[in-house]
Amino acid sequence: MNDLDTGMESLLEAFIYETNELLDHLDEILLESEKAKTISENNINSIFRITHTIKGSAAMLEFEEMSTLAHAVEDVFYIIREDASKLDLVFDELFDLVFQASDFLRKEITAISSGEYTPSDASSLIQSFHEQARIMKGEQPAAAKPADAQPAATAETAASAPAAAVSTETEHGRGMRVRVFFEDGCQMENMRAFMLISQLQSCCGKVESVPANPEKDQALSAEIVKNGLLLTCCGYESEDEVLKTVEQALNIKSYEILPAEGSPCSVQEPVEESSQQAAVEEAEQPTASAQPVAATSEKANTTATKTGVKQSLISVNQSKLDHLMDLVGEIVTAESMVARDPDLEGLRLDHFNKSVRELRKLTDELQDVVMSIRMLPLHGIFQKMSRIVRDMAKKLGKQAELITFGGDTEIDKTINDAIADPLMHMIRNSMDHAIEMPEERVAKGKPSMGKVILAARNVGGEILIDVSDDGYGMDAKKLLAKAKEKGLLTKPESEYTEKEIFQMIMLPGFSTNKEVTEYSGRGVGMDVVRKNVERVGGTITISSEYGKGTTFTIKIPLTLAIVDGMTLAIGDTVFTLPITSIRQSFKVGEEQHIIKNSNGTEMIMVRGECLPILRLHRMYGIEPKYEEIKDGILVQIENSSASACIFADELLGEYQIVVKPFPKFFNKYDLKSEGLSGCSILGDGTVSLILDANALINNL
Repeated sequence: MNDLDTGMESLLEAFIYETNELLDHLDEILLESEKAKTISENNINSIFRITHTIKGSAAMLEFEEMSTLAHAVEDVFYIIREDASKLDLVFDELFDLVFQASDFLRKEITAISSGEYTPSDASSLIQSFHEQARIMKGEQPAAAKPADAQPAATAETAASAPAAAVSTETEHGRGMRVRVFFEDGCQMENMRAFMLISQLQSCCGKVESVPANPEKDQALSAEIVKNGLLLTCCGYESEDEVLKTVEQALNIKSYEILPAEGSPCSVQEPVEESSQQAAVEEAEQPTASAQPVAATSEKANTTATKTGVKQSLISVNQSKLDHLMDLVGEIVTAESMVARDPDLEGLRLDHFNKSVRELRKLTDELQDVVMSIRMLPLHGIFQKMSRIVRDMAKKLGKQAELITFGGDTEIDKTINDAIADPLMHMIRNSMDHAIEMPEERVAKGKPSMGKVILAARNVGGEILIDVSDDGYGMDAKKLLAKAKEKGLLTKPESEYTEKEIFQMIMLPGFSTNKEVTEYSGRGVGMDVVRKNVERVGGTITISSEYGKGTTFTIKIPLTLAIVDGMTLAIGDTVFTLPITSIRQSFKVGEEQHIIKNSNGTEMIMVRGECLPILRLHRMYGIEPKYEEIKDGILVQIENSSASACIFADELLGEYQIVVKPFPKFFNKYDLKSEGLSGCSILGDGTVSLILDANALINNL
């Protein structure tokens, strides 16, 4: 890869973002079409436009291997677009190839994003697409290419005898003329102009520009800055679609629509979008037609009304959103400090209190808006899981489909990124361990097609994600025997409930696969999934019925930045527990007895359940206010598999807290495993330590 000019950095970011979005859309179309066993005309055109855009953008940035591969896919879908019946000749093979091309392009984009990019070799994949194209054309591998020759001849005719070419053109009126201005200081205006022209070609039959071919001369940037980019668009179905494409392009400051003038706009038949499109455009440089447009541009400029761009979507670097969220957190903390200033205690300040309530209302609204900006739908992750199920079914010889619900459920981007790997591992487990082979399913009276269901729903301030299947299910007796064999039991077998037995599969080293496969059996099991989910404050519960299937339920918070918490005091130290971890708090009555084990641990019966008591002052070496449990208060906490009670001196109240990570020099102490997940600053300036209920219970 050539060294990129510093002015190209933002262009490269735009390329990475846009290409990832296009590849996501491509996979979605392919999965939908493969399931339907056909490709609609709209989807054929969409795939053609996607590959055409990637081809042009990659070529502009000199990613030749990516551009050539995208061009090869584009050639194949040009043939299908001309005659959809050709698809029947290569249906299964073509889908596999396009998925491979999508994977190759994703891998390249990932490498480019890392900053250390060395182009990979796609020659064999490109050759495979050429073979598919020849099969659809009915040619032998060594035969001539009459279909390719046609556009070349058309290009030659268009260059040497424009009048004759009119007979093969279609009248489309005078066309639309638009002058576009780019943002001040965005740099590389000539390359940005080329990207805009490439995008417009997806909805227009022909696009001419002044200056022409801006990508070929960096010096044209100055002209574009001064006079703007003049575009003449022909062969479009809707003016609104053209303007929408302009509005959504990156770095557009404004645009103006100019009066149509000159001869009627005519465009070539769509054949110029074939594999020879570049040659056609080269031969059709708008030298003659561009002159009168340029000559009248100044006149048009004086009469046209400039229209501001109304962009519906913008892309923002995540670091800016993180910084914005940090600032909102500081505002929430500052608002709390002002409202609870100890100097104001005991004073009657009606007007001040009214102002504070209004301030709190505004800060709450600001917080909600900023958090909503960070929210992403789970649809993107769900789509990736569909691809995993599809690929594994083919490799394992199984029949399975992924059914999704609630893909529009939104979650914080940080958590969205964190749960992608756990979900992928669980889907792989369902396909590898749970779903039976087709003949085995039929013998059991099940449909040959297995089902993996991925469903998400919003419950209060949390998201619940279910991963379920209709496969083998789990045998509690076999799991218990396996745990006993590995020495994982901590109490007599008879005392384990079915729920506790199922949770054992998330213990380190617990694997039921005896053979190492591509997908499992390497000792990296559900314990890694559990740790990753707990890292973002989530929990996993398991339910299963032997012979019928298994369901994993992940419960995760909407966001990690600002949470509702209950503050409690132990001596002079203040702790905060997330509300989602608390089941109840209560005072110990005279009728309740504390049970002491031989090892010194304490237990209490709560509604027929025996719960351990955690004395945090002993864990952390704090001098408490009360030693007797009856004098303090117990707070019952829970995770997916167990409950416990924390003994505290008193509860200070419920507050909205801003979660702050511990300073990096604390990392060597592994505070997470000690039950502390972070800290927060309270309204009076006190630092409160945030307790991790999962870690506290797991340490019992």
